[in-house]
Amino acid sequence: MAVKKKELSARNIRDLNAKGRYTVGGAPGLMLQVSKTGAKCWIQRVTVGGKRKDIGLGGFPEVSLAQAREKARATKQTIKDGKDPILQKRLNEQALIKAQLQQSTFAEMAVKVHNIKKHEFKNVRHCNQWISSLKTYAFPTIGKLPVDSIEPAHIEHILEEIWITKTETATRVRQRMAAVFDYALAKGARTLSNPANWKGCMESLLPEPTKVRKRQGVNNRHHPALPHEMLHEFMQDLTKVKEGAARALELAILCAMRSGEARALTWAEVDLDRKLITIPEEKMKNEREHVIPLSTAAIGVLKRTKAQKNKAKVASNYVFPNRKGSPLSDAIIGKLVRTLNAKRIENGLSSYTDPYQDDRVATPHGFRSCFKDWVCEKTRFKDEASELALSHVSSDKTRAAYARSKLIEERTKMMEQWGLFCLNRLEKTKLKIVK
Repeated sequence: MAVKKKELSARNIRDLNAKGRYTVGGAPGLMLQVSKTGAKCWIQRVTVGGKRKDIGLGGFPEVSLAQAREKARATKQTIKDGKDPILQKRLNEQALIKAQLQQSTFAEMAVKVHNIKKHEFKNVRHCNQWISSLKTYAFPTIGKLPVDSIEPAHIEHILEEIWITKTETATRVRQRMAAVFDYALAKGARTLSNPANWKGCMESLLPEPTKVRKRQGVNNRHHPALPHEMLHEFMQDLTKVKEGAARALELAILCAMRSGEARALTWAEVDLDRKLITIPEEKMKNEREHVIPLSTAAIGVLKRTKAQKNKAKVASNYVFPNRKGSPLSDAIIGKLVRTLNAKRIENGLSSYTDPYQDDRVATPHGFRSCFKDWVCEKTRFKDEASELALSHVSSDKTRAAYARSKLIEERTKMMEQWGLFCLNRLEKTKLKIVK
């Protein structure tokens, strides 16, 4: 007959210090594990579904001997009831986590999504705009509500006030709210469908955004652009300004670049010998490398800028740095155009405004439209060539084929003619360019 081992007492447990596992008794399979450092924890050895498993019941003295025996008996009863205590524990933990997540507020979820998405943005400004738009428009209404309790009516209330007056902003806010709810659904924090989705939800409650923008007119859809007939006058005024910002805008116009591309241009991207600028894909809006053939006028700007840099001994890799050696701000370039326009008005001359945009002052980005209008109205260059010059990407198969070749030869001719036009050096008989 097997000899029954004596059950250990609380005092016995306190006195055990040697490393090892000790049978405790008083409950099926209960053992005390002592580490080499003297730390103690409760272990229960059980058999579940024919497999032997060790289940942790907590540490000593946090879990007393009496509590450990009570836990061990409960675990044994769970097994007798046909359940796996380890699996049951995991399910209980998951249920608790899910319940806690469902109590998470929209604001808390939005911050988590923003922390994930901030790695996708190319600049800090766009990153900050993502969360600031939600703080401005969404948080006052749903920021403190549990993410699982928000309904389409809440989203409609947020959007209906700005859907007509600020359609583009409202559209982005809706998309960003939808991203937060998608995250909540993926994490199990929301059980209902996405209340900010356009299809099947908001499309029934709000007018089509593209149609709203059409009713608002072109003013909210395009950057004001200078008529190309006035460009050479603007360039004459611009060349008189000695600031680096003026040279950055001058190059941007001559190369049909975005303002940001010119402001962030580095000397490593400029090859004066080959007469090319090559902007890497990571700096481009469409994430594709952009090669720009340089006209004689553009090369002149770069050479003068380089000579001035060497004379002033400016230590910066940027072509047009500010005083701290960093890229110029977008605001400085925009202010430059407005300043030149103000001087025109003071002198009683026609203003640098867009007649198709309620005479709003032209913007730096609008000069790209000016270039496009000139190509379409005054030249016979391929439309694909001008689209490549603007670094536009199209899903059209024909244009995609041109995009592979980059049409460098034709674009070189086009940019040279554009440079001459900007400086008013083209004879009227040559404005209709034949390739």
